[in-house]
Amino acid sequence: MELLIMINACKIASASRVTAVIPCFPYARQDKKDKLAGSEDNAESKKLAKKNYDWKFRSRAPISAKLVANMLSVAGADHIITMDLHASQIQGFFDIPVDNLYAEPAVLKWIKENIPEWKNSIIVSPDAGGAKRVTSIADRLNVEFALIHKERKKANEVASMVLVGDVKDKIAILVDDMADTCGTIVHAADRLVEAGATKVYAILTHGIFSGPAISRINNACFEAVVVTNTIPQDGHMRDCPKIQCIDVSMMFAEAVRRTHNGESVSYLFSNVPY
Repeated sequence: MELLIMINACKIASASRVTAVIPCFPYARQDKKDKLAGSEDNAESKKLAKKNYDWKFRSRAPISAKLVANMLSVAGADHIITMDLHASQIQGFFDIPVDNLYAEPAVLKWIKENIPEWKNSIIVSPDAGGAKRVTSIADRLNVEFALIHKERKKANEVASMVLVGDVKDKIAILVDDMADTCGTIVHAADRLVEAGATKVYAILTHGIFSGPAISRINNACFEAVVVTNTIPQDGHMRDCPKIQCIDVSMMFAEAVRRTHNGESVSYLFSNVPY
């Protein structure tokens, strides 16, 4: 609301252009209606339907990311700069230009500078959705990649995890775009250690760390959990010594400078400006 009011205040004060810089896009996960549970015509789904009384209403969810996009446009934003959208199709919810920056160049820099034996690493995606992001990083580092397929019973509860790929005697680097309660990455880390990984790192763009996240990370087998500061991390870093922070403020500063001067922003998609 504050952002919308400030955009509107600038607009009615005759600003020629208003750019909203939103490091972590709100409601980005709510970008589609989920498939209706219980619609499959088999015994298993009917059993599930009986158990979950809310099964009928699953597809009656809001598409909040689209609503946020509409609100920003109506308030008068002319340009959006954000980072690592949960689904890059969210850019299509807007009729105004959206620059979706990537944390990937900063992540590659951190890996090369802070993991001495990174050439013996394997990049792991904790779910199938992040496979594209992980293959891109693995290609740039010229290392292998693996992924973990998870089946959820309920929202926020992870059921079974199947590892696809060989992590034995390698340093596993889990990469994801956001961590909320950290259930997924902690389960994934345990699974990787079981499969013979020597060390496990986690690298995340948006560290939300709600609920039991901090205590889970403290008790887990991570060498380090690395997050960018799209969300302020000072408090989390005090509570959990394993959390380390990559500063991405320079990337946003450079993006703002380039858009203001009408220069190309695509340089930032594969390079770090510092």
